[in-house]
Amino acid sequence: MTSVTAASETPLPSAPFKSSVMQIEPQWIDYNGHLNMAYYNVMFDRAIDEMWLELGIGPAYMKERHCSTFTAECHVRYLREIHLGDPVQVSVFLLGADEKRLHTFEELRHATEGWLSATSENLTLHIDMEARKVAPFPPDIRARAQRIVDSYAGVPRPEGIGRNVAMPSK
Repeated sequence: MTSVTAASETPLPSAPFKSSVMQIEPQWIDYNGHLNMAYYNVMFDRAIDEMWLELGIGPAYMKERHCSTFTAECHVRYLREIHLGDPVQVSVFLLGADEKRLHTFEELRHATEGWLSATSENLTLHIDMEARKVAPFPPDIRARAQRIVDSYAGVPRPEGIGRNVAMPSK
C-alpha cells in the first residue's frame, strides 16, 4: 500500500481543518514592526500543505501520481496586526470541490487569544505535472474531497467569503 492510498483511507479531517500552531520568524517582521504582508501567505500555504496531506494530495501524491495543485486565485484580507512572538493557527474550510478545482477559505488567528488576524480565500487547480496542464482529480481523491466538503454542511460559514476588492460605493 502506498502512502497516497493510506492517506485516502484515513478519517476525514476536522471541520474546519486546524493547522499546527506556527511561530512568527524574526526575519518576517518589517520596518513597521509587524508581520510583513507576504508572510501571511507563507503561513496560509503551510496550513494548506498540512490539509493537503489529509486530503491525500501532498508530496507523495506528486511523486507517485505526477499530479499536484497550483493556486489560481487568492484574496487576502489583513484585519489585525501580528507581531513577533505571537503564536498563530490557521483554520481551513474546504468550501467546494469539483473535478478540477478546490475552493478554500482560511482564517489566521492568534493561537492562544483566538482573535482573527487575516483571511485568505483561494481557488486551487489540480495539475497534471507531466503535461503541466489542469486535469481532473483521480476518482478516489475527488470522492474524498467531496466527503470533506459534505462534512462541513453543519459548520457555520465564516464572514468574508466571496468578498471582492472595490472602492466603497457612494
